[in-house]
Order: sequence, then structure tokens, then C-alpha cells
Amino acid sequence: MAIPALTLNNGVQIPALGFGVFQAAPEETVSAVETALASGYRHIDTAAAYGNEREVGEAIRRSGLGRSEVFVETKIWISDYGYDETLHSFDKSAGKLGVDQIDLLILHQALPGEFGRTIGAYHALEKLLADGKVRSIGVSNFMPDHLAALMEETSVVPAINQIEVHPYFRQTELLDADAGYGIVSQAWSPIGGITFYRDGSHGSTLQDPVIVGIAQAHGKSPAQVMLRWHLQQGRQVIPKSVTPSRIAENIDVFGFELTAEELSAIDGLDTGVRGGPAPEAVTLESFGREIPEA
Repeated sequence: MAIPALTLNNGVQIPALGFGVFQAAPEETVSAVETALASGYRHIDTAAAYGNEREVGEAIRRSGLGRSEVFVETKIWISDYGYDETLHSFDKSAGKLGVDQIDLLILHQALPGEFGRTIGAYHALEKLLADGKVRSIGVSNFMPDHLAALMEETSVVPAINQIEVHPYFRQTELLDADAGYGIVSQAWSPIGGITFYRDGSHGSTLQDPVIVGIAQAHGKSPAQVMLRWHLQQGRQVIPKSVTPSRIAENIDVFGFELTAEELSAIDGLDTGVRGGPAPEAVTLESFGREIPEA
């Protein structure tokens, strides 16, 4: 199954749908990524902080696919921010992945409380891009004010901003900011793995009556409807699963179209409640941890 591509602001192409490995245990990662690649995925998203870069690299090697056939994305953790530290973090990640060049390297958090370190880290990404060690660079969990501050101190506009987006948390202002800069919004938790109802109680988008109704109308699953919603609105998505049937289901989203009314109905489910940590709350004191050398 051929996945359509999105063109990033530096001309590099990324599959519109990729495969994420957040919270995938190392012992599960190799088989999950092998299954994903066999199912047709060609973009794998990992991170230094996930602790499974080595297993992602092993799965890619086992797949038999050529290096140029798989788009590899990983992230620098906040503990390795700073110019020299981030250059070294690239070496750590590339070594674990077993690659010479990373397709997309991004900063995992804005770290607004120590933004000077963030700027240093991004300057390192610019250096890696100029040297051809990465093909594109970007950020994750950057809010509009973080993006504006970054632009004042750097010269390369991020290609990607990976952010929490799903029907219960749309981040419309941030999506608009990304679009205004020519940044592709990449949705983590695209089917709302961590979601809340409007009253603050836990809920699941998979059981939402609106989404279920749309899914039934198309003969699709709620997860497929949500992924289609993202894709039709121009976002890149990285669903995650270690279950083979769900891995196959999540890629089968290119044979149907949601109507304008259906897209609008899903838009209307926004609660404004974040599931993951607020970007402002991510500090070295609370979230810092050493990323191993090997």
C-alpha cells in the first residue's frame, strides 16, 4: 500500500502517515516495527527518551528494505539540550539506530524555563542539517509563543511541530500558527489515547457517539475515522500500536473520504483539555534524565 507524501518546507517528502513507538517496550519494539514495515508503513517515529532507538534500527535492518525506503525520525531529550550536548546526542541516536543520516531530528520539548539551552540545541540541529547529517529538523510541543521566540534567534524554520492533537484536543491556535510559518503539524496521540470529557472525567474518543456514527456510515472503525480526519485537514499522523491487527487497520485509511459535515462534526468535539503534560510544566528538575551512551 503506497502512502501519500507531504512535502516539508525544505522540499523533503515525508509519508502522510507513520508509525510511532512511544511507550513501546524495547522487547516489543522490534516485532511491532517489523510488522509495521511489512504492512506498508515507511516512516518510523522514535525518540532518545523512549529507550527503543536501538530496537527500531534493528527492525529496519531485519525488514530488508533499503535505507532510503524508510523515513526515520527521532528526538533530542531536554537533558541533552545545549549546542555541544545536542551534537553529541545526535551521535548517540545515530549509533543506536545504526544509521549515518537521520531523516528528521526534532527537539522533544520547548523547555521554556531554560530557553537559552533550547536555542543552543536548535543551533546544533541547524549545524547537523548544514552538514548533511540530517535531512530535516523540527520541534515538538512548541506553543505559538515558543515558535515566535525560536524564530527570533534561529535561521531555519522547523519543518515539523509534533503536538498533541485529537478530536477532544484540537489546539486550533497552534495549528494556525504552524500553518502560518509553513510548518507541518504532526499529531501525536492522533486517536486520543489520553482523553478527557468536557467535565474533566476520563473518556475515550473510540466510544464517542459522533465518531462511532461516522465510522458506521463508512464501514470503518472509529480509529480509522479519526486518522482520516487528520489527513484530510493536512496533518501528518503517527498512530502507535503493538497489536498486528491494529497496525494493519491504522494504515487502511486511504480508500474513503469524510464529508465536510463529518469533518465539522468531529471538530465540534473539542474539549480544550490536554491529555499530556503542559509544555510549560516540562522542566529539567521534573523531567530530566540521563540518556545512555549506548
